[in-house]
Amino acid sequence: MKDLEARAREMDARLEARAGRNLPKAIFFGLILGLLLLFSLIVVKELFMLFGAALVAFTSYELASALRFAGRDVPRIPIVIASVGVIAPAFYLGAEGLWWAILAGAAFVSLWRIVETARPSMRQPGVSLRTDLAAGLFVLAYVPLLGGFGVVMAAEDGGEWWTLAYLIIVISIDTGAYASGMAFGKHPMAPRISPKKTWEGFAGSVVVALVAGVLLALFMIQEDWWVGVLLAVLLVGTATLGDLTESLIKRDLGIKDISTWLPGHGGFLDRLDSILPSTVVAYAVFVLLG
Repeated sequence: MKDLEARAREMDARLEARAGRNLPKAIFFGLILGLLLLFSLIVVKELFMLFGAALVAFTSYELASALRFAGRDVPRIPIVIASVGVIAPAFYLGAEGLWWAILAGAAFVSLWRIVETARPSMRQPGVSLRTDLAAGLFVLAYVPLLGGFGVVMAAEDGGEWWTLAYLIIVISIDTGAYASGMAFGKHPMAPRISPKKTWEGFAGSVVVALVAGVLLALFMIQEDWWVGVLLAVLLVGTATLGDLTESLIKRDLGIKDISTWLPGHGGFLDRLDSILPSTVVAYAVFVLLG
């Protein structure tokens, strides 16, 4: 019995080393997030605001914490307040409300940091106020601004189905890249940024995205097949760019994971890195064609 347990642990360790994550935990918590997403989008659309607010709050906090670890003094409390504050305006006032909320949040975070520096106890040698302010604005632009377009889209008539469709495509892209890379990956795409990302994985993500895009266009959002192809092609580009961008951020900060809050994943940003930039593209296609 002990021998079997030892072999099982050894297999789990090998799988985690090859996959770069604890796969059972990743699948389990991924399913939980997926079920919460489905319920909030389809059953009571207003609940999507709570789901979105929780995601941007955790993600903004962990990114701000990672930047603080790297020496950028980003105030986490106002970052979270500003990030959550964009959700309701985005849902009820649309894209214009989102932009005004982001501008107000940027002013709030910047003013907070400036007031902090006025206190002698908060001053630290070698700290650049401009760098801190830029880091705070980066968090707001990267997480609540990009993610807010998903809330704007979901609030529109029929927008919940477009939101669900683009999320499924992005998840399919990640899954296809992961499975193809594990099975066939030999040629790194960007070895200095993300050594485990391969061209074989990218090819797999394209195939899966095209199939998912066409099926979702025909049977979920009730559009022509070519709309699904367009979405798939665009989202493959943004999802891949988002994944590489997060890897570049972690490399620049000198950390392996943004956080360990989400078991089996490298933090909430690890789950949203492909989704955030894809949200803007999906919203643009929805406005033009939806």
